[in-house]
Amino acid sequence: MHRSLTASLPLSRYRIDRDDVSRARPGLFDELAADPTARVIAVWRGEVLLAAPDGGAGADAAPAPALAFLPWSAVPAGVERVYLGRTLEAEGGVSAGAAVTAVLLGDESGPALEPDVTRWGSPRTLGHRLGDRDAGLAIEALGMANWHATHQFSPRTGNPTVSGRAGWVRVDVETGAELFPRTDAAIIVGVTDADDRLVLGSNALWESNRFSLLAGFVEPGESLEAAVVREVHEEAGLRVVDPVYVGSQPWPFPASLMLGFRARLDPAHAGELRPDGAEILDLRWFSRAELADSLGEVLLPGRTSIARAIIEDWYGGPLDAP
Repeated sequence: MHRSLTASLPLSRYRIDRDDVSRARPGLFDELAADPTARVIAVWRGEVLLAAPDGGAGADAAPAPALAFLPWSAVPAGVERVYLGRTLEAEGGVSAGAAVTAVLLGDESGPALEPDVTRWGSPRTLGHRLGDRDAGLAIEALGMANWHATHQFSPRTGNPTVSGRAGWVRVDVETGAELFPRTDAAIIVGVTDADDRLVLGSNALWESNRFSLLAGFVEPGESLEAAVVREVHEEAGLRVVDPVYVGSQPWPFPASLMLGFRARLDPAHAGELRPDGAEILDLRWFSRAELADSLGEVLLPGRTSIARAIIEDWYGGPLDAP
């Protein structure tokens, strides 16, 4: 693993104090509404509101996206809110120590706040272009928005739930039971053989020429390393040894934490590829030269993903592909 891999994971970057202690303070949102330095960011349909381009990037360069930090006076009435924390340093017109809250907008309140669809962007596609602070805030906000959207009712009782603790708890209105945000652990692994070739697979849900690393969710009672061995065998028919953890990245689409690994093909087993035919329809071994030569034909994971970071770390540098 190159030393730069963990630093190159786009959605693992973070420049904010989550300030957990303030979440339980009664009247927190009223305080923040009266604080002229406090700011809000907006989330709508899986996208975040972006700042208007300043035109300073030059004619031939797209300006780097940045979050729009709004005053509390812009917050629509009756929307869900989640306190995200405080900034660590002054940046982009937001002061150091400024409290940042996400507002989770509904179908109508999103366009009412900003009708220009070009001002909304998905962290899934542009996360790698955001700055460290903005990437971390966008992913935290989106993860919480997805959790709130799927927990309007208690999974145990079916009763409605309401938000509490500055957006970090939902409470069953009948029983008082508290629900907390959850993250689904998933492994993703770069498998290499004795010749240091990398195996890539094409998922049934993708275009037929899009390839990525093998991945899957960790099952109950299973270690991360055992999940690596199981998933590779299930999806590709390969036996691997020596899983080595290389880094992690949140992937709130809707609620995953991707745990990256490297693993070697077991020398006692042949490297015959056998796609499972359900999730994985095609598998290929690639040398570095073969992958480079195939880039016009083969589509790789996007630059925001940990899969792309692991592939490029194996390759030895950036690949000239979108």
